[in-house]
Amino acid sequence: MSQEFDDLSRRVAGKSSPSGPESWQLDPASGAPMIPPDEWSFWPYSRWTFSHVSEYTRTARVWRGAGPVLPLPRRLKDIGDIQFSSREGRRATIRDYLERDYTDGFLVLHRGEIVFETYMNGMEPHFKHIARSGSKSITGTMVGILVHRGIIDPESPVTQYLPELQVTAFRGATVQHLLDMTAGATMKGPWHEPHTEYYNFCVAGGYFGPSEAHPDAPGDVWQAILRITEKEAPHGARFAYFDPNIDVLGLIMQRVTGKFLPELLSSELWGPMGAEEDACQIVDASRFAMSSGGFQATLRDYARFALLHLRRGRLNGRQIVPSEWIEATRRPNPLLFKSFENDASSYVDAKSELPNGTYHNTFWIEDQERGAYIACGYGGQVIYIDPVADFAAVKLSHQPGQLPVKRAQWPDQVYQAPKPLPFDTLAAIRAIRDELES
Repeated sequence: MSQEFDDLSRRVAGKSSPSGPESWQLDPASGAPMIPPDEWSFWPYSRWTFSHVSEYTRTARVWRGAGPVLPLPRRLKDIGDIQFSSREGRRATIRDYLERDYTDGFLVLHRGEIVFETYMNGMEPHFKHIARSGSKSITGTMVGILVHRGIIDPESPVTQYLPELQVTAFRGATVQHLLDMTAGATMKGPWHEPHTEYYNFCVAGGYFGPSEAHPDAPGDVWQAILRITEKEAPHGARFAYFDPNIDVLGLIMQRVTGKFLPELLSSELWGPMGAEEDACQIVDASRFAMSSGGFQATLRDYARFALLHLRRGRLNGRQIVPSEWIEATRRPNPLLFKSFENDASSYVDAKSELPNGTYHNTFWIEDQERGAYIACGYGGQVIYIDPVADFAAVKLSHQPGQLPVKRAQWPDQVYQAPKPLPFDTLAAIRAIRDELES
């Protein structure tokens, strides 16, 4: 670990936590160095920035609406001593795991009640924490609402809604291909390496500082998507986790409804489900909301989103999401479970993380039998939903792993391949579920 990191860790408090510097030690107002604008989304800065995103990039409000807040009854239980086996085969308790795994917030729902809730590393109940790729599942849920209303047909080609994509690699792909990550479009990456096509796509979306600092990057996400002309496989032939697929879904929803996406999510999802706080989304220079990774909300409101799924789309006396969509999401065509056998993803090892699973309608499906499903995001964001057990868990984190190649101030840090599907988190959550069911 470099001297610069040691100095940052000890600043003000004179000590470091197991996860590195305390979150408030990364706040420039507390005397910490200014966070580089193109590195706010990386560790260790993520310990502060993941719950302060609006201070570092453009965001738009997702209004909670004027309706009542959905109550979340509490029946707290001590789950700290529950044990599970980590990836390395080591036995660990939930208490130790939460302390060592860069946890910002963790909440467990069982039978509609909060049985555990904790905040760590400076996180507060009213803070909005980014879901990163967990945002995809919120986007997909909104698509399901529009499909049920006949506004979007999942079997229609995307060019029916966005004819401009005829000149891109998305020509011939259907909406369902995007929802299942089986479209054949690709771009040169990786996304965290400066000046690659994928990196420039993220610049356009607001992840790596002001676009004027990156003259090679397109001006907004729409322009970035129009540049995607490389097709590596026939649509539907293989699984490949690709962020732009979900942003195309967002553009389709914006086109067919004529609404700004945060307004659409507010009126059709966040408000009706009884959110306690406003959410927000990262937006690009043209005010397009990043559907693939820019959603931010409180821990409890993510839990309400999970409860909405547990209740088959019905909350507050209203059918918000069609129950047919939710059932179809967790019970996809059995043939889809073969998709991980031909996984062309550049940074997701889906087969080893979910050996019996698949990806469908923007959720990770754990297996065919139980049908639990998961929203996952970079840095350790997890929303786990198990209708069989009437159980859900939400974990918000700032896990390290992906460091930008150009980061010179920590030369001793070794780049590690990202793990969007956190094995230990899922193992810990299953252990809690099984204990509560026993």
